[in-house]
Amino acid sequence: MKRKGVFLLLMMTMTLLLTSCWSKKELTDLAIVSAMGIDETKDGRFHLTLQIINPGNVAGGMQGGGGSQSPPVTIYSASGDNIVEASRRASGRISRRLYYAHTNLVVVGEKLARKEGLNTLIDSLDRDPEFRNTSTLVVARNSTAADLVKTLTPVDKIPANKVLKTLEFTERKWGENVKTSLQEVMKSIESPGRGAVVSGFRLDGNPQQAQKLDNLQESAPGATLRASGIAVLKQGKLVDWLYGKPARGTVWILNKIQGTNINIDWAGKKEAIAYQTVRQKTSVSAQVKNGKPHISVHTRVEGDIGDMEVPVDITNPKVITKIEQSVRKEIKKELRTAIERAQKNKTDILGFGEVVHRTRPNQFKKLKTEWNDVYFPKLDVDITVEAYVRRAGLRNKSFLSGVKENQK
Repeated sequence: MKRKGVFLLLMMTMTLLLTSCWSKKELTDLAIVSAMGIDETKDGRFHLTLQIINPGNVAGGMQGGGGSQSPPVTIYSASGDNIVEASRRASGRISRRLYYAHTNLVVVGEKLARKEGLNTLIDSLDRDPEFRNTSTLVVARNSTAADLVKTLTPVDKIPANKVLKTLEFTERKWGENVKTSLQEVMKSIESPGRGAVVSGFRLDGNPQQAQKLDNLQESAPGATLRASGIAVLKQGKLVDWLYGKPARGTVWILNKIQGTNINIDWAGKKEAIAYQTVRQKTSVSAQVKNGKPHISVHTRVEGDIGDMEVPVDITNPKVITKIEQSVRKEIKKELRTAIERAQKNKTDILGFGEVVHRTRPNQFKKLKTEWNDVYFPKLDVDITVEAYVRRAGLRNKSFLSGVKENQK
């Protein structure tokens, strides 16, 4: 009897301790949010636009009952004095519980980013235990975040995936954009004396057309989403946009270039030779000389010849050396342009202050309060570039050289 009593007591204790599935979430009760757009209303409130996945339409190729088409996502929106209030107000229009664990994209309207900044938004999103801080953050260029979130896209059924993949591949192949997570933006803003960079995205075409399924039934859609420059943030607020060489130079110094193309002049012809980077490494070091910080940037690049629009004998080592020198000069020019643009904005998006803080912490304590406005704009920066041609593709001799020889 005593043994049975102990066994019964043990079973009752285990029953009390086992929590079972107290936090279970049924899929049929969830509204999975894939993207979130945040804008500012005319009266200064937050306007939230939610892109919610329709699982059946995604799996079924956008086919509804009777053969009619239905979109892969549904858009809901609401406004509030803060992000939490707007989110809870949106629940009054949705028959399911909003689920943010799969929200991979946050779009901030340009007006809101420039006027109010991102600091308040970041605090709200990072405080939510369900929201992941690895979500990608972008700023809407010349449009509202709502217009971007509402746009339907071809190829990628879920529009949020279109934005994420575009940023990933343009960063890998071109280098004028950078895929930045919410966590990375937080670290940059919190870092002493540093600014942050976020990729921009814009809508080309009519916003109303972009929301219709008819837009996807054309071989050349009338409204599309595309990456558009880099947003420069100072103390969390948008202060400038970078495009072209300043944008690529910035990404280069940040050591985030995965691949790009450098055009150089040759034999009097502009951009006659295309140099494709294969790998690169950029390092930044700092010294303090006579109480003033001094920065050194070193870049090492290896690449291939991608195209030649003039006759060039690349079997000649002297020609290769000359090409490498031209590439070094062009890259150095881009890096210098990026540095001068950042100094003009008085915003250290390049992380130079962070390098000084890491290597000379005691000296940086005296500089950090005025770093962006006083010391960074007058900073001396040395740039060293190493560039090497490793391969010439499937052809050594220029095709144009062969044509020229045959015409003699």
